[in-house]
Amino acid sequence: MFVLGLQGSPRKKGNTRFLLSEFLEEAQRLGATTQMIEVCQKKIEPCMEYVLCEKKGICPIDDDMKHEIYPLLRKADVIVAATPIFFYNTTAQLKALIDRSQTLWARKYKLHLTDPNRKWRKGYTLAVGATRGKNLFEGLHLTMKYFYDAVGAEYVGSLTYREIEKPGDMERHATRHSDIQTAVGTLLEPFRGRNKILFACRDNACLSQMAGAFAQVLAGDKLDVLSAGSHPAEKLNSLMVEVMQEKGIDMGFRQTASINAVLATEKPERVISMGRDDTVVAPVDIAHEFWLFTEPEDLDAMRHVRDAIEARVIEFIKGMA
Repeated sequence: MFVLGLQGSPRKKGNTRFLLSEFLEEAQRLGATTQMIEVCQKKIEPCMEYVLCEKKGICPIDDDMKHEIYPLLRKADVIVAATPIFFYNTTAQLKALIDRSQTLWARKYKLHLTDPNRKWRKGYTLAVGATRGKNLFEGLHLTMKYFYDAVGAEYVGSLTYREIEKPGDMERHATRHSDIQTAVGTLLEPFRGRNKILFACRDNACLSQMAGAFAQVLAGDKLDVLSAGSHPAEKLNSLMVEVMQEKGIDMGFRQTASINAVLATEKPERVISMGRDDTVVAPVDIAHEFWLFTEPEDLDAMRHVRDAIEARVIEFIKGMA
């Protein structure tokens, strides 16, 4: 399971960062792979209302949202956004990221595409505020509700703290450690105990991506799905993306990965090699099986292979049960 933290405070060593760091450390203790994005250090341009996202599902702005943030939002099982309260809402930097999630909203609601992990992904919010006002977090919760809906996550909870203003206030808070333990344990419970499976092929641009997407859609509650290649391509096979869209499955912003890089941080129970020309070598202590498909070169053949892979994934899931 992969937990993505969005650190929205401009203070590098502030209370918000401390809270998110402890939250992610607890997630790691429970077996998650984590990554923190320092939002204020990223190049994230504000939304310019180009409307291209609603027509084609892409944003023309060339910045860190395009190259890093969108792919990470799609990769994550859990997204945790952390912010101090600025005028009853998030910081401007985090709000820019949220506004740019309109691209993902458009793919979901305008193009009617299903992100393979959307059904299972969770969203969580951490926030600190200097005052003790009754309505201090109301604006934030409304914003986060629609942000998590846009990125394909169920908004399942939050930890919010009032009267946190001075350096070290969060560290000195009497209940923060037990709060975090309880929150993280509850948040990650649905993901613990899933079978971790790695679909692999030479370039990780076609066959393994399709198998991984179908496995996520059909059994993301039972399978922790990884995808990688021995010689990963720079981008996904465009024909594969097209035929998966015909099934309503959104492959947008998925990236190829090296199997060595994946195995450096993950330990799957099973590796499934997809291609006939596969050069993937699994560690000897990991079960390794072969689904021998050939990567198609035309659209009709790609459709046939897509349907065959879907059927094979369904058969595999039934076998698990």
